[in-house]
Amino acid sequence: MASGRSSASSKDHRKGRREDPPDVKLSKSLSYVCRHGAVKLGIQMDSGGFIDVDDLLRLPMFKDYKMEDIQRVVSNNSKQRFALKQEPDSQKTFIRANQGHTVEVEELDLQPITSPSEAPTVVHGTYKRAWDSIKLQGLSKMKRNHIHFAPDIPGGNEVISGMRHNCQILIFIDLKKALEDGLSFYRSANNVILSPGNSEGIILPKYFAQVRELPSGKVLLQN
Repeated sequence: MASGRSSASSKDHRKGRREDPPDVKLSKSLSYVCRHGAVKLGIQMDSGGFIDVDDLLRLPMFKDYKMEDIQRVVSNNSKQRFALKQEPDSQKTFIRANQGHTVEVEELDLQPITSPSEAPTVVHGTYKRAWDSIKLQGLSKMKRNHIHFAPDIPGGNEVISGMRHNCQILIFIDLKKALEDGLSFYRSANNVILSPGNSEGIILPKYFAQVRELPSGKVLLQN
């Protein structure tokens, strides 16, 4: 089942590629731990998905980083993938990923979307190589907890959370029909629209309002 996400090795997730700038490598390492690997690495995550930054910095993969490096990467991340908080009593700093988890997070800050008017555009970006499978089987959350959507389409150099900048195909969801049929949608703290799909983790093609190819704008499907 295709999701539209490109595959990457666990090494890429943990440390980034050799050619990546240092802050990109750090961001990828943070994503791996906060979204996927905390339990495997023996790091405690609270019910809201927050991890003690001091615990992170004790891991070998973060041996070259300090607190200010993490603060800088979180602050400068154009897609606002992470959130930091500080406990008033202990003064400890905690970090979480705002979305993209494969581990279960009970109290992640997700706002339910109950009306189409709350999200006029719900669009998933994917690639030509995935479209043949998606048009038959639908979108799958794969190993993640949710399928990711953007609340708008990319334009120029604009950064859109929930969609990669080099996507070749846009899949627009008929949110009214999906909500009426009982599918759930949420908005994350960094404005990504998320859905767990149906009981099998799928959003079927019947909920695709339109599919367009980029950059031509050619319509591949219209429901």
